[in-house]
Amino acid sequence: MRKLIGGALAACLVIGAGAAVAQEVGKVGVDWLGNDIIVEAIKDPKVEGVTCHVSYFDRGVIDRLQKGNWFEDPSDSSISCRQTGPITISDIDMSEAGEEVFKQGISLIWKKQVVNRIYDKTNETLIYLSHSRQVQDGSAKMSVTTVPLYGQNVVWSNGKPK
Repeated sequence: MRKLIGGALAACLVIGAGAAVAQEVGKVGVDWLGNDIIVEAIKDPKVEGVTCHVSYFDRGVIDRLQKGNWFEDPSDSSISCRQTGPITISDIDMSEAGEEVFKQGISLIWKKQVVNRIYDKTNETLIYLSHSRQVQDGSAKMSVTTVPLYGQNVVWSNGKPK
């Protein structure tokens, strides 16, 4: 169901250039109601050599019938990012808020699952934060992971930040 909703939304929206694309790499059935845990791989479009794996809950049709709320999945997600090759960093946002790397709909209209990248200059670390974004009553459900750059042979396309 989530793929159907996500596909419909993607067809209706123009996705920004440089946005990451998720590739489903795992799907685990968790009960007889058709609920699944989906695992997707996301390559950071501005940091070559880093791959994030995000997992989330995908409600089945029977669960949607039983509980109502047809057009929304839970906000829960988990993220783990690792170096998967030589790291080359292009022009990334160095602000405290960082920048959005990935976004997908988890409801028919407004609720989004988002991954942000933040650069921790002091500790030479990339931080990836997975969270949901809602129009109101924002969710406190989040997950964070880091990719340390200290001691790595990192190539900065625009030179290492001072």
